[in-house]
Amino acid sequence: MTLAVIQMASQADIQTNLAHARRLLEGAAGAGAQLVVLPENFAAMGRTDLAAVGYAEAEGRGPILPWLKRAARDLQLWIVAGTLPLPPDDQPEAMVRACSLLIDDQGDRIARYDKLHLFDADVSDAHGRYRESDNYAAGERLVVVDTPVGRLGMTVCYDLRFAELYSALRLAGAELISAPSAFTTVTGQAHWEMLIRTRAIETQCYMLAAAQGGEHPGGRLTHGHSSIVDYWGRVLSEHATGEAVLVAGRDAAEQAATRRHMPLLNHRRFTAPLIVSGTLE
Repeated sequence: MTLAVIQMASQADIQTNLAHARRLLEGAAGAGAQLVVLPENFAAMGRTDLAAVGYAEAEGRGPILPWLKRAARDLQLWIVAGTLPLPPDDQPEAMVRACSLLIDDQGDRIARYDKLHLFDADVSDAHGRYRESDNYAAGERLVVVDTPVGRLGMTVCYDLRFAELYSALRLAGAELISAPSAFTTVTGQAHWEMLIRTRAIETQCYMLAAAQGGEHPGGRLTHGHSSIVDYWGRVLSEHATGEAVLVAGRDAAEQAATRRHMPLLNHRRFTAPLIVSGTLE
């Protein structure tokens, strides 16, 4: 079972970003990947009209969703579509969310995860102040879904700092976890690899960490260092900055054996009531 993550340095122009993403997806397909993860904000980075972009997509007037479905069909890939702004399915006029979609190799939407934790923080870089809540509403639900390469838990970027979410995904049966991201250079240098490897070790899951890595509009710099990390915390593939396609295999038998030999779920002494029908409580 072959996994891939894509690293980009996305800009504000959607069509240019989609062209770059298509070329990188073709590279992943050519390397035999069955499931590939795009980074956070893969189609639009640094725009001030995110809500307009999201409403256009929800109304069928935008380019991103048709492109995404076509790419999955053409390349026979399951794609975790990083994030794009979308309002809730049942509230088309509500505030948009940072939405990560799972599209299957027939171009059908299989799952939607709305980012639970929004990055409202002050960082000592040129950008300085980050307030995702100015543009997005927070999600409300955990998502774990079956794929051809294993049971996938879906997360995004800042979620990585909240261990209880990852514990809940493991309890829900996750075997691999997607983490499309756009970490700042400051926070990335301090914490990125540590968080990715820790989440892999504590959940005994593969981590698929697809990052933005470069310079974006407004002088924003992202850390990059996309990686695929296995259930033992081993970094199977990594790339520093700039565009890249990373590929690695999943050994399901060895993962299962490790979980049997070190049954972390059986050893837990504290169990928070995190999941009720897939909803955070």
